[in-house]
Amino acid sequence: MTEVTYYTQDGLDRLKAELHHMKTTGRQQISKAIAEARDKGDLSENAEYDAAKEAQGLHEAKIAKLSTTLSTARLIDESKLDTSKVLALSIVKIKNVKNGSTMSYQLVAESEADLKTGKISVKSPIAKGLLGKSVGDTIEIQVPAGMIEFEILEITR
Repeated sequence: MTEVTYYTQDGLDRLKAELHHMKTTGRQQISKAIAEARDKGDLSENAEYDAAKEAQGLHEAKIAKLSTTLSTARLIDESKLDTSKVLALSIVKIKNVKNGSTMSYQLVAESEADLKTGKISVKSPIAKGLLGKSVGDTIEIQVPAGMIEFEILEITR
């Protein structure tokens, strides 16, 4: 059974656009490569044809996976998010208790995660430690560098 994943409107739109591109342009390119390889003669000894057919299989598998992801995707209405505790799509400002540095992260679906823009996966160690907590809570989170203590300063949407 596949699990439900929650997305922002932007993330959902990107997934739909990627699927559309794969089903149209991607399939056309692979079909063209197969036709060109087929025109080169004996298929039993044609490595280009075999490679093109394998690429087609991988492409169709990606389409199937993306279709499944979209079928279980749910859009979160960001205007109705509860900011009293950390949830998926919350923007959380936290402070490292040891060194005093602060950072803000938005908790998003794995496919939307992008550390450069401050978006971390809800499945990451930091996000898992923050989920369900409230402003003022101090939590210890196990990260690759060891145990770090964070204080939640602010929760917004």
